[in-house]
Amino acid sequence: MLIELPVVNNDKPERRKKPSWLRVKLPIGEEYRKVSKIVNDNKLHTICQSGHCPNMGECWGEGTATFMILGNVCTRSCSFCAVATGRPPEYDEDEPRRVAEAIQLMGVKHAVITSVNRDERKDKGAAIWHETVKLVKELSPQTTIETLIPDVRSKWEALETMISAGQEVVSHNMETVKALYRKVRPQAKYQRSLEQIKRTKDYGKRTKSGIMVGLGETKEDVIQLMDDLLEHGCDVLTIGQYLQPTKMHLDVAEYVHPDLFKEYEEIGMEKGFDFVESGPLVRSSYHAERHVFSNKK
Repeated sequence: MLIELPVVNNDKPERRKKPSWLRVKLPIGEEYRKVSKIVNDNKLHTICQSGHCPNMGECWGEGTATFMILGNVCTRSCSFCAVATGRPPEYDEDEPRRVAEAIQLMGVKHAVITSVNRDERKDKGAAIWHETVKLVKELSPQTTIETLIPDVRSKWEALETMISAGQEVVSHNMETVKALYRKVRPQAKYQRSLEQIKRTKDYGKRTKSGIMVGLGETKEDVIQLMDDLLEHGCDVLTIGQYLQPTKMHLDVAEYVHPDLFKEYEEIGMEKGFDFVESGPLVRSSYHAERHVFSNKK
């Protein structure tokens, strides 16, 4: 009697083993527990948690966190991001106050605030952005602020509202090179994001952007992106390794060696960025306090 064995699909390659330079610190320590308690007690969201950031242990252990406003459900479905996607629930109007009070309790010198995309809102969440930054400045006037804002889909009035509340740095991540945009950011447009950075710079803000590598880009792709960012007024660039958050997300094409990250940093500085933060574990908010007033490190 013949027994048919199940067919095993071996088309999908095994997940790549992480190299030694991608080891991260475990989330432990008194300061980590303090930050965790403040976040939980105030019912807040952080991109550290929602985005599976590898630096959460280090940053929270130093008393810092990147707060995520406008809830924790995103209207976009980027193929690299671990944040939940779907139809967001009704907005919690008390969130700006709680964020401001948490930042005051933590006593941070530099705060980073980001958000999910809220494409269903006419103003893309701009009014909430403005209120949050304004309240943080009222309760913690000595605290500098970086806002990592989403794509406003060419709603330039909304952009002005977002960036006019007194923050020192405005960041908008390109995330990847032009050739991979449709694959990595299917609901975004490369040129539109560049235009958003240019308009932010024209408004008088210090501008910043970040990308991931290891998605299949070439060195030439990265260098072209640098040129495009500089042409559109970007002051600060961060470059980090893409890490697949779940099996449902894009596979890692390559674990980029630290030597190439160092080379990217040197190339970026030579080309004219004020500051380039480049390394395997770098994320857009990693060591963000360095990016406020730096000028040619």
